[in-house]
Amino acid sequence: MNQVPEIKLNAFTLEELPEIAQQLIEAIGNHKVVAFYAEMGVGKTTLIKQLCNQLKVIDNIQSPTFSIVNEYVTQDNKKIYHFDFYRIENELEAYDIGVEDYLYSGNLCFIEWPEKIVGLLPKNCLKINIQTLINNKRKITIEE
Repeated sequence: MNQVPEIKLNAFTLEELPEIAQQLIEAIGNHKVVAFYAEMGVGKTTLIKQLCNQLKVIDNIQSPTFSIVNEYVTQDNKKIYHFDFYRIENELEAYDIGVEDYLYSGNLCFIEWPEKIVGLLPKNCLKINIQTLINNKRKITIEE
């Protein structure tokens, strides 16, 4: 397994998101499960939308807050799963929707609120932490 170095990226404006997303895609590499850790309103969904745009998703990209999971298809017919576990009460709810089938499908999975399903995450899950700094700046840290 490749060791992912810790990477720190700062995004100053929404206009810089495409460049930040491209750097993140390179860092994601062959990882299939990517967990996004951040407080409410920091920009997890916005960042995931930009990642999906960079990966050439042809579907409408939106938050799966109420559906828990959205499935997107790329131009080259690959699937990407986007999860939002904010509204679940426990891991059993995620297990009941078949989350393990998604996580081990070999398709790319982006997860918001992964702390709600920590016991179900694969060991090789890539973690992306997003923090708000002063002046609406974001610090993005990647770790394995």
